[in-house]
Amino acid sequence: MTASALSAGGRAATLARLTAETFDVLIIGGGITGAGIARDAALRGLSVALIEADDFAVGTSSRSSKLIHGGLRYLAMGDIALVRETALERKAVHRLAPHLAEPYWMLVPAKSRMGLLKFRTGITAYEKLGAVAEADLHRNWSGEELAYHEPKLDQRLHPHACAYREYLTDDSRLVLATLRAAAGAGAVIASHLEAVSLLREGGQEDGQVVGVRGRCAQDASEPEIRARVVVNAAGPWADRVAGLEAKREGSRLHLSKGVHIVLPASRLPVRNLVVMTAEDKRSIFAIPRGDTVYLGTTDTTYQGDDWRWPEIDAEDVRYLLEPVNRYFDVADLTAADVIAAWSGLRPLIAEPGKQAKEMSRKDEIWIGPGGMVTIAGGKLTGFRKMAEDIMVKVGEQLGRTLPPPPELQPLPGGDFAGDLEHLAKSLPGMGNLGQSCAERLVRLYGTEARDVLAAGAEPLVTKGEVLRGEVDWAVNMEAAYSLEDLIYRRTRAAWYSPAERDALLAPAAARMAELLGWDAAEQHRQIEQVRQRYRQEMSFQH
Repeated sequence: MTASALSAGGRAATLARLTAETFDVLIIGGGITGAGIARDAALRGLSVALIEADDFAVGTSSRSSKLIHGGLRYLAMGDIALVRETALERKAVHRLAPHLAEPYWMLVPAKSRMGLLKFRTGITAYEKLGAVAEADLHRNWSGEELAYHEPKLDQRLHPHACAYREYLTDDSRLVLATLRAAAGAGAVIASHLEAVSLLREGGQEDGQVVGVRGRCAQDASEPEIRARVVVNAAGPWADRVAGLEAKREGSRLHLSKGVHIVLPASRLPVRNLVVMTAEDKRSIFAIPRGDTVYLGTTDTTYQGDDWRWPEIDAEDVRYLLEPVNRYFDVADLTAADVIAAWSGLRPLIAEPGKQAKEMSRKDEIWIGPGGMVTIAGGKLTGFRKMAEDIMVKVGEQLGRTLPPPPELQPLPGGDFAGDLEHLAKSLPGMGNLGQSCAERLVRLYGTEARDVLAAGAEPLVTKGEVLRGEVDWAVNMEAAYSLEDLIYRRTRAAWYSPAERDALLAPAAARMAELLGWDAAEQHRQIEQVRQRYRQEMSFQH
């Protein structure tokens, strides 16, 4: 096991370290924004602590469209600065973790040559903003060439297409890899530790914020964690955390719900990332992932109460399925064809008078009256640049000049040239694993797939692809405390392994019980909790 482990078994030592010193920076929030800040700060030599109220990446950072992209549609909205920054950042993320930023062709179908020309013009501008290499510049496909690359695209309606480069990621695993990079640089990191109040200098209500009183979900203890600067990176919960420092009228954030649905690849066999235009003229994606294809996303204002598991309505599903038969020559798809689904909340910076789909994805930073630094908004792709912006504010709060931003050192698992096919073929026992299993492993773990195999190469389910070693790895290296942590945010089996996900629960819970000391009643509770999650996500079918 490497020094960058986030071990569930080392919690007592982690809590002791959190209370034993005063840190330079304490970060609230274990999504991609907080993870990026922790990595950046630790690699600059600062002492860093990070706490997360639930599991890492439990909210927005495991519910995205899983794309590292510049957001071509924001160019049409006039957000050129955002597009340029995130378009350039795609290459940086690919260098950090090539297994978590895999290049794909994104296909924009066109009804006519005039439509194709329009798309090419916008994409050319996008490529210039992102300094795209010549080998990755867009291509135009028609006729036999288009039929070869995307055979199920209905050429009677869309005889042309422009294909340009974007990158497919696994959002929650990108968070975990970034957190482990931070831990490897000395950051002290704990999940299931909620910030319930702020510590003030001299105990005064309006004094300088000097730390956090937490509440541990494991033993209900309330450790006090002290820091010279506190950073609020709590995503959708950022307003609530900011409210611990100072009450204010209204909210800076507008919560937008994004729903994705998963189909068997046999029902919608796409080969590339395909852009479709929904009935309200928004762009949605069809994205292949192993034996599945997912469609997303919606973009509607959320006013409900379940921020962790926003409701998925029949209307959300209908909206995402509606364009499919306008683009693909496949049998009609209905809600009954959906085999999994997820929803999440985007914390957008509120713009009065605008709908969620019209709002910018820019981030915003503000300093509270007690000195707490809050960041909200932004895109997954831009997490590294957001961290750099935050560190400017941290340096100001600390009153000193910080070292320059860290170089692009590979994240755990990212120390290879980027050829995933070659990496998969190099895994020990590849012949026994099978190509599909090997490819799945390297996309989740990169070069660390070898270590996962060493921990246990036997499948949890006969002829399945999720391995026993993944359970050990999740607990010992990635601080998985629950079966939900494992199934949803470590192995991703809840959404991408439909053939075995139900059968996985009992053997996975049994192995976690050995590692974490669960009794039979706790195993049963863990299994039922995940089954309830499945039912909740699929309730639109009933």
